[in-house]
Amino acid sequence: MSTSATPSVLFVCVHNAGRSQMAAAFLTHLGADRVQVRSAGSAPAATVNPAVVEAMQEAGIDISAETPKVLTTEAVQSSDVVITMGCGDACPYFPGKRYLDWQLEDPAGQGVAAVRPIRDEIERRVRGLLAELGIEPAA
Repeated sequence: MSTSATPSVLFVCVHNAGRSQMAAAFLTHLGADRVQVRSAGSAPAATVNPAVVEAMQEAGIDISAETPKVLTTEAVQSSDVVITMGCGDACPYFPGKRYLDWQLEDPAGQGVAAVRPIRDEIERRVRGLLAELGIEPAA
């Protein structure tokens, strides 16, 4: 971890339109201001997947205003933890960073019923990450 009191986490998937958006939203929601959150994609889509937006709304988190962002070397350099979302992304490697790969089904092209279990698994993993970081989830 960095010497900063606030750890930083970057979630990466190819399109930054589904899994990484859900993970970032859960970590932002549950971590409140105690963790810095970023998400990005190597080939960002034009918009966030509408089924993902709907599934997150069901969980009480509005990501309708989010937009996919391009992965930059700077985003990786300024993050303590880099989590790829099972998409085989070529992520820049920097010594001293913690890299995790979360193998998750891709919600692209699927309806909200198929996205719900992916959303729930991401929430479970984000809660585990918070525990590893020593951060109590916000209510």
